[in-house]
Amino acid sequence: MKVVINGAGIAGTALAYWLGRLGHGVTLVERAPALRTGGFVVNLWGIGYDALERMGLLPTLLDMQHTTDALRMVDQAGRTRGGYPSSVLLKLAHGRMATLARSDIAATLYGALDGRVDTRFGDSITAIEDDGARVRVMFEQAAPQEADLVIGADGLHSRVREYAFGPQARFEYPMGCHVASFEVAGYRPRNGNAYVAYTAPGRYVARFPMRDDRMLFFVLLRDEHLADGTPRDLAGRQAALVRALTGIGWESTAIVSAVEQADDIYFDSISQIRMDRWVQGNVALIGDAAACPSLIAGEGAGFALAEAYVLAGELHRHGDDTAAALARYQARLHAVVARKQKHAESLAASFVPRTALGVRLRDYTTLLMRLPVFPRLLMGRYFHDELTLPDYGI
Repeated sequence: MKVVINGAGIAGTALAYWLGRLGHGVTLVERAPALRTGGFVVNLWGIGYDALERMGLLPTLLDMQHTTDALRMVDQAGRTRGGYPSSVLLKLAHGRMATLARSDIAATLYGALDGRVDTRFGDSITAIEDDGARVRVMFEQAAPQEADLVIGADGLHSRVREYAFGPQARFEYPMGCHVASFEVAGYRPRNGNAYVAYTAPGRYVARFPMRDDRMLFFVLLRDEHLADGTPRDLAGRQAALVRALTGIGWESTAIVSAVEQADDIYFDSISQIRMDRWVQGNVALIGDAAACPSLIAGEGAGFALAEAYVLAGELHRHGDDTAAALARYQARLHAVVARKQKHAESLAASFVPRTALGVRLRDYTTLLMRLPVFPRLLMGRYFHDELTLPDYGI
């Protein structure tokens, strides 16, 4: 087949890898001028970890992982009030978990394409015409192209989803928070390999030590702490973070200074995408474009990797019957992802409590994670995948 994939993040590059390996003609389109850098560090376990293993890329990525000794929750004075060793989560994942930068995962996947895929950076889909047999795809830069299948792997704000299914507002479920992330060099203190987090009512800020003396900052804000909604440029993002974090205690003065030094800040709403179907004719969605579970739910990168494997596998298994393959892809995964999204609703309040009492209760509750039995009781369901990846022989 000829397949156009919009988006060269984790979902898009993973699907391009599998389809290219199976001999399909793939065009991978990415709006950014190059692979994106920066962004979050994610914990990868379960079916996502299994999918990387099947690709043969797990050893390479394990060499890139970032290790932390512990999660520490601190108060205004920097005193430890909660947290637990990182080994607790590793045990819940049965030893099969890696902490990786999203950009490292995408870059490794892209490197593994090995020239089998036509990649176009600095371009994006602008229109889709599906006549039931073929799809005509229009681009911002390139000439129109015909394809057998178009895949939207273009994230929370998917263009393909908008063109084929309707406006984002029909499918977006806001979680009442925004997230920001940025890196700076030479920040002190560093606290070894600890992930250190502080919460003021409605505001959560954490720092995560990276390689080469860099520090990754991760900020969650309740929407009421954003005066003008989601800022779209660097200056607006800096101003929003400075307003939200100034004077909240702990290292807020130093963190505000780091915000002002940052040359790039990721900033977006925390939302889920909830859809009854991911397939419309010869157009299908994958990753966050299809069912963003949200940062609060976690495992979004893992599901993207699993979805890419299952979609490619079903297309391989069903041969020329593309409709049957797409239907089976959705049937295998839709309910599993929907339940993951539902779990996230109960987690939102614990991530960013609105009151000082809620913050203290959350911090003290995390201390239970150090005791036997409690990790499984409190978090076991989040580490349990209801799906085992099928063997497609690919």
